Amino acid sequence: MTVRTTPWMLGWRLWAVWLLCVACVSVNMNVARASEARVARIEPLPQDGQLTMDLDVALDLSRSVLEAAEHGVPLYFTYDVQISAPRWWWFDKVLVQATLSRRLIYNNLTQQWRVATGDLFLPVATQEDALQVIKQVRGWPISPVDRFEPDVRYEGRVRVRLDTSQMARPLQLDARNRGAWSMASPWAPFDFSIRPAGPAK
Repeated sequence: MTVRTTPWMLGWRLWAVWLLCVACVSVNMNVARASEARVARIEPLPQDGQLTMDLDVALDLSRSVLEAAEHGVPLYFTYDVQISAPRWWWFDKVLVQATLSRRLIYNNLTQQWRVATGDLFLPVATQEDALQVIKQVRGWPISPVDRFEPDVRYEGRVRVRLDTSQMARPLQLDARNRGAWSMASPWAPFDFSIRPAGPAK
């Protein structure tokens, strides 16, 4: 049996291939527009009776997220840290779970960027400056040092995420339907130990 390929059938096949190519390009473009993050540096430091954390993170926000911020939509960035004590006979014991949230805000009336940590607002000149503040955490108090035994190796992990749960309800629903708003870095591991206190002078 011989099957003939008519010009109409050939044209239909070419049209189907073209649609498939467009779909693949569209998927790749959507993936490329997704926001990304990673933790670049972690430094736990005992300071004034507290275990503090210095962090540097890398952020690559999608164009749609940046444009939303430029139109006055607040962006919430949350840092999560967990610290555990290894136990050979059972699962590791979680000693500390802490979060830190920062809010990036643009005021269209004053054309000013601000970064808020709790009730503290820091005005900055540009969006780039605001993101630079978001990317660096210095002296974040995690826990009293006396919760950790000297010379014991503790393990921890840190991540940063774009926290859409803190956005206004209508914006939450919209963000859930957009992959560009789904941003969370992989958990970055670290370890540390506390040195014994020296003899009193």
